[in-house]
Amino acid sequence: MKTGTVRARGLEFPILEAGDGPLVLCLHGFPDHARSFRHQLPALAAAGFRAVAPTMRGYAPSTMPADGNFQTAALAEDVAALIEALGYDDAVVFGHDWGAVEAYGAALAAPHRVRKLVAAAVPYGPQWSMSLTTSYEQQRRSWYMFFFLTPFAEAAVAHDDFTFLERLWSDWSPGWRWPPEEMAAVKETFRQSGVLAAALGYYRAVFNPAASDPADLQNRIMVEPIAVPTMYLHAARDDCMGVELVEGMRAFVSNTLRIEVLPTAGHFLHQELPDEVNRLLLDFLRD
Repeated sequence: MKTGTVRARGLEFPILEAGDGPLVLCLHGFPDHARSFRHQLPALAAAGFRAVAPTMRGYAPSTMPADGNFQTAALAEDVAALIEALGYDDAVVFGHDWGAVEAYGAALAAPHRVRKLVAAAVPYGPQWSMSLTTSYEQQRRSWYMFFFLTPFAEAAVAHDDFTFLERLWSDWSPGWRWPPEEMAAVKETFRQSGVLAAALGYYRAVFNPAASDPADLQNRIMVEPIAVPTMYLHAARDDCMGVELVEGMRAFVSNTLRIEVLPTAGHFLHQELPDEVNRLLLDFLRD
């Protein structure tokens, strides 16, 4: 994999990339970074694609917006701008966790930029927001989001060398023995100035309705149907987003939708079962 930097919307986005050909843009989630796709980039490159994993807004000092805007709409607009800045008219967009939400937003904001959409670990539609009222199990899984709204969240997450992040990985992907060197790399990302506050800012923006106009993109994401060909990946053992949230997703994708549920993985399925995810990914891209 090669490293580089791409400038878009006034920010410098560090990237990892491999290969040459049609663009596949890989968007990471929380708590994670671009290396999350270390298994996918070489496989995509070998299949004839240019695979690029950017460091998302706020996850590096160079991507810190001066206005502190971490709204989902801003993240989605970053995606469309990155495709153009990389020299392409459109791309396949693959997003995991928050990256999935960003990919959904990009498909709404600029459908001409998203040739195909692959999302993992966060299903599209209002099921999750509804579950916060109706499902104790999902309320339990989503506790951390509400904790992140408190003034002591930064100190708690950073305490004892970011042990909090280790616990999230273990809780969300039960039974996965994640590589220690990868957790060390994630912690190094979060030690950078401003990164932790920015990552928490994603959640704080979601729960701040006063920060957006009810008619704008921010409020269309997860509600307005997506009109691009989509594949959705989920894991049966995901203890961050319950697999039951996948039900009902078809009503919110107006184009073709392929759903794949992996029975033996957790939330970080693309790292836990890279061969299986890569097989599904390449099969969908070649279809």
